[in-house]
Amino acid sequence: MRLDNTKHLLIDVEATLKKGLLTIENGQLKIALVINNNNELLGILSDGDVRRALLRNLSLEDSVCEAMNTNFISASKEISDKKIYELMKKHSIQHIPILDKNRRIIELFVHKGFVVEEKQNLKNSVVIMAGGEGKRLRPLTNDCPKPMIKVNGKPMIQILIEKLIESGFRNFYISVNYLKEKIIDYFGDGKSLGINIKYLIEEKPLGTAGSLQLLPKTIKDPILVMNADVLTKFDLNYLLNFHYKRKAKATLSVLQSEFQIPFGVVKTKGNKLVDFEEKPIHKHIVNAGIYIINSEILSLVKKDEFLDMPDLMMRALKSNQKILVCPIHEYWIDIGLPDKLNQVVSDLKDKTI
Repeated sequence: MRLDNTKHLLIDVEATLKKGLLTIENGQLKIALVINNNNELLGILSDGDVRRALLRNLSLEDSVCEAMNTNFISASKEISDKKIYELMKKHSIQHIPILDKNRRIIELFVHKGFVVEEKQNLKNSVVIMAGGEGKRLRPLTNDCPKPMIKVNGKPMIQILIEKLIESGFRNFYISVNYLKEKIIDYFGDGKSLGINIKYLIEEKPLGTAGSLQLLPKTIKDPILVMNADVLTKFDLNYLLNFHYKRKAKATLSVLQSEFQIPFGVVKTKGNKLVDFEEKPIHKHIVNAGIYIINSEILSLVKKDEFLDMPDLMMRALKSNQKILVCPIHEYWIDIGLPDKLNQVVSDLKDKTI
């Protein structure tokens, strides 16, 4: 079908990636059309383009022109619908801009089968790691497991579970150790939330991956593994589709972290001054504590072994498994310290998350 109203999808080439994402999210068609002052179409920006840019150490404050696809397929108004559908099929795309001779947008051709994906019940299981002692949050965790600390009247793990339910997950395993009865007694079998909950009971601390060997051997579909103290607006269906489409054995989510050195950095050659760099900012890609793993990865976890997820990922990598990373640009917080706990309380009140 041809859409002649594309104003809500247009974005200036000088705009930031953050503005581009807002346009993508508000436009429902999962793209932004990047134009210049003459309204010429210069590029098309998708959510995937932004995530790939973050892996190249760009930030959301950088220009959309750093990430947009300039090698896009377009057509003239004279081309028939049939020809356009053939182009879509050949290039596996859902949108083709119709341009005039000055490369200005006349219409946007959208595949008739294009629909905004709706959440549905998923067969994939979720494992929530909730066995830690939460030492950094003491004294709050002296008599309360960290996942059960209340945030605006609810245990933080309940907030996480409810967000997972919104994404379509229904089958949960909660890995428990420290003060495990308080978690088990609160949630039971999950029926009050309309889900199924079972527990991976660690008789001793097993790390963030060790308890995976307690999962039933009958699980065949990829498993979502999350830390109980992580809250995010990241679309976990996107992560799951990313994993499936690229045929990964495991996929870990990552996010960009910036650190500014609070001093002027001196650059030298031997004992000679070469240059100064005043308070430089260093960018790194860091682990976000959210994983999709195929069931065969579980065979790499030994019985009663203490093992953390990064070690499991490296073990899988060394065994020549395809391990991918998927960048997050959405809201994300690790509630491991008192200041982060205070921040998430504020963010929930402000509906940031």
